[in-house]
Amino acid sequence: MLEGVHIEPLKLFADEKGDVMHMIRNDAPFFKKFGEVYFSYVNPGFVKGWKQHREMTQHFAVPVGNLKLVLFDGRPDSSTYQQVQEIVFGRDNYQLVRVPPMIIYSFASAGDQPAMIVNCADIPHRPEESVRLPLDDDSIPYTWSLTAS
Repeated sequence: MLEGVHIEPLKLFADEKGDVMHMIRNDAPFFKKFGEVYFSYVNPGFVKGWKQHREMTQHFAVPVGNLKLVLFDGRPDSSTYQQVQEIVFGRDNYQLVRVPPMIIYSFASAGDQPAMIVNCADIPHRPEESVRLPLDDDSIPYTWSLTAS
């Protein structure tokens, strides 16, 4: 587990009329404040990222489909500096993943169906606060293989 990353199992209440899926509460000990919520679909065969937020803490959940999230710790002062972490989660493994600022990440659908990731961020998105890197960036020791996702 990368320093500062937190994984929290989430409750899914199955119901024949339609399931109820919790994501986050304002009294969760790891949640600091609300900035915005957004949803992003990722289609099979595509990877989104690499991306890094300088200030934003993100809280990811995947209520539709399943997702492979890859995290890279490029923070020189971190105890997990230059380590990679893979997390597969979503409908089949419903949980919340908190990603602190400065962690570099990318994600892809883990399967042959689209996946939807929900982000409850602690600040509103500002383009100047984030950095995009190419998928083949040499500084990140990870090569995406969509056949393995």
